[in-house]
Amino acid sequence: MNTPLTGVLPVAPTPFHSDGRIDPDGMCRVLDCMIDQGVDAICILANYSEQFLLSDEERATLTRVCLEHVAGRVPVIVTVSAFATEIVVSRARGAEALGASMLMMMPPYHGVGLVPAEAGIFEHFAAVSDAISIPIMVQDAPLSGVTLTVPFLAQMAKEIENVSYFKMEAPFAADKLAALIEAGGEHIVGPFDGEEAVTLLADLDAGCTGTMTSALQPESIRPIVMDYRAGNTDAALDQWKLCLPLINHENRQCGLRAAKVVMMEGGVIGSDHVRHPLKPMSPRTRDRLLSLSRDLDLTALRWGK
Repeated sequence: MNTPLTGVLPVAPTPFHSDGRIDPDGMCRVLDCMIDQGVDAICILANYSEQFLLSDEERATLTRVCLEHVAGRVPVIVTVSAFATEIVVSRARGAEALGASMLMMMPPYHGVGLVPAEAGIFEHFAAVSDAISIPIMVQDAPLSGVTLTVPFLAQMAKEIENVSYFKMEAPFAADKLAALIEAGGEHIVGPFDGEEAVTLLADLDAGCTGTMTSALQPESIRPIVMDYRAGNTDAALDQWKLCLPLINHENRQCGLRAAKVVMMEGGVIGSDHVRHPLKPMSPRTRDRLLSLSRDLDLTALRWGK
């Protein structure tokens, strides 16, 4: 990429048929819908894509399908997280060869008790960087159980060539973003918000340049980022207040199921199936989700109708 990536870079959900098989045709419709939502880039195979429920073969199929179908219309970020460095390097090389614009990685982890020391984490990211020539986004998320300190993140940004984007989802994300931007300076090319934008306004105050949300309402969230960065903070705040009830409901009640439910309701995909041991959304939670989504006239609710 010739210019830094900013704006809204949502995670694409992985559609399954009702019997649990991956749905490549549905995946293509999801991507088309997201492009029509006006996204700045698309992230695939992330946690909200149920990447932890996909086989290696399914991952390979979805990577190829997504990159071939998007065909350069927007940048595609491919998540390559795994505990084994060799696996991550292989995934990274494959994604770049197929046309990925960026990679996203969590630090290596396998449960709370199996986390490498900082030296091992540094070597893990360095090995991937040495194998590719596209940017790497570090995903700092509580899910990993790994503590990534600001000095360590800044060190990686300064010393590992392709580590330059950071998605901050840790507690007190805004303070951590501000400290990282100060510590890393010009090496922090893309400081990003996460967590379905539930802390977006505070993170924008701290200096983030975009957000990685779900695919539920990026067309509603993007104006918050664009207005704020243009200096129209009152307009950003007004839009934030409009979106916040749905942001909160997704983040606290629905999780990764929200985008699937809305996209099925809108004819984008044929099933909102999530793989076991995940469970379907309760009717109560679903009804509130759809009501809040209709209030915002979301693109995904009418895209396939």
